[in-house]
Amino acid sequence: MTLPALHNTGVLYRRILSQFPQDISLAFAYGSGVFKQHGTSQGQMEKNMLDFVFAVDDPVTWHTMNLLQNRKHYSILKLFGPTMISSIQNEHGAAVYYNTLVPVDGRIIKYGVISTESLIDDLMHWKTLYVAGRLHKPVKMLVQSENAKLRAALVANLKSTVTASFLMLPESFTEEDLFLQIAGLSYAGDFRMVIGEDKSKVANIVKDNFQHFRILYSNILRDCPQVVYKPQQGKLEVDKSPEGQFTQLMALPRTLQQRITKLVDPPGKNRDVEEILLQVAQDPDCGAVVQQGISSIVKSSSITQSIKGIATAGLWKTVSYSSKKLMKMWKGWRRKPSMSQMS
Repeated sequence: MTLPALHNTGVLYRRILSQFPQDISLAFAYGSGVFKQHGTSQGQMEKNMLDFVFAVDDPVTWHTMNLLQNRKHYSILKLFGPTMISSIQNEHGAAVYYNTLVPVDGRIIKYGVISTESLIDDLMHWKTLYVAGRLHKPVKMLVQSENAKLRAALVANLKSTVTASFLMLPESFTEEDLFLQIAGLSYAGDFRMVIGEDKSKVANIVKDNFQHFRILYSNILRDCPQVVYKPQQGKLEVDKSPEGQFTQLMALPRTLQQRITKLVDPPGKNRDVEEILLQVAQDPDCGAVVQQGISSIVKSSSITQSIKGIATAGLWKTVSYSSKKLMKMWKGWRRKPSMSQMS
């Protein structure tokens, strides 16, 4: 199965990509500058920053080339050279190195660089859920290499998202319920949702991109033995028996299973994962335990990555970027739309 990608790589994106070293295994654009969000006009969209992620096989070589081509994109860390930049990228936060508030081709962009290996690890195991979480939602896929391991990991990430969401939803629910749950997964526990992000962000993402979510998930939902999917009615029914929930828990990414185990198993007991998940499967609060596990992954990676961002962006850019986020949060707070009002 191949990942359904939104392949509208318009001239703007191609022009921007052409200004970077071309050794990229995966590139995608995401966020409010790329996909319309409820309450945002086309004019506002065109003023919003464009967000990109580039996965590269060899970060040291890529940063060496990018420092030659785009030295001004980097903060003072450029003085330490590509090896140090790659080390900061790989060893701290969510293994992503961001350059932000970069003017390119008449637009302001932010781009994160991650090694292909770290990306596969996050997609398969939800180690940080930082880039994997962005790929739970529709993105504009701009470059996708023939790396079979990476392609399989992209699909595995979507399947894991569906499984985790099933555990947190009731027996019967709508596609809208599912997509809201999916869109909210990578924000659970993110401290930026307390300060710095528009609180209605999740509802806004789903409202105007419903069909994009359907394209992304319809094949996985049709093929999933755990669910009865009725696309014509937009309704789903999932197996909530202890056996069904145990099967779903056993299919979750490794890091999430470990976090759940840590939450449930008292210190010193050291039971095996299977035994603990069997206990969780029979717990009426199973969904809440899964939610807590996801929140703990997101919380730690969002804090450490944001601290790293101060160094990689530089102080002035950090203050400027944060003030824009706070302004969006304030506007969203004033609007306060609910999904029922927007339907």
